[in-house]
Amino acid sequence: MATVSKVRDKVPDDRVTAKLISQIKEMISNGVILPGTKFPPERELAKKFGVNRASVRQVLKVLEMMGVLTQRVGDGTYLSTSAETILNEPLDFLVLIDDLSHHELFETRLIVEPELTARAAERATSEDMNALRSAIASMQNSKNVKERLAADMAFHDAIFHASGNRICQLLFKRIHRTVLSSMTQLSNRVALERPLMYHQRIYAAIRERDAEGARKAMHEHILDARSLLSGQGNRPDNTSHK
Repeated sequence: MATVSKVRDKVPDDRVTAKLISQIKEMISNGVILPGTKFPPERELAKKFGVNRASVRQVLKVLEMMGVLTQRVGDGTYLSTSAETILNEPLDFLVLIDDLSHHELFETRLIVEPELTARAAERATSEDMNALRSAIASMQNSKNVKERLAADMAFHDAIFHASGNRICQLLFKRIHRTVLSSMTQLSNRVALERPLMYHQRIYAAIRERDAEGARKAMHEHILDARSLLSGQGNRPDNTSHK
């Protein structure tokens, strides 16, 4: 029993992760750690917070994914200059501590994004169309996951802009970025052609001013992304939709 207990103590707990993130956020807000400076080592943080190094390591990975921390090869971990701004964004932070679920995020996207895409088909300017084409080209030419995800976000941002609704543009840009942070791990397993196919279909409908077709294409794209995140989207029959 002692051995089992010991192993269990080494497994990071979600509640511990949330607590550590909150404590680190407080240290940044209070100026204990300044943006641009070297971050304390794992051992020091584990001692300070009274937790094991595995818990600290998990938190550091999460913060690096958010852009709060940056790794400098051969030098160590540094606090990014935008760390405080990132941690003050409520949506990102609530998702991290599981107050908001990805199910809720995708449900919100399904309710609103297809309609924004339909409006984009009706309102897109030549500048909007250029932005959409550029995003698709960037995705086709992406050389790594970071470039691919940046192109993915640029495509959706262009749709939000083309919809003509600035409130929805600001809101859904934040939501989409939060979802993308969790999709990063899937990008290495999912062929580039999959999201690219959906983007091309959406673009074609917008170009043809087909509001209903654009609405449907975006709806299918979000459903597919949700299935990937839930681990149900790797079946061959899910790679295309008629």
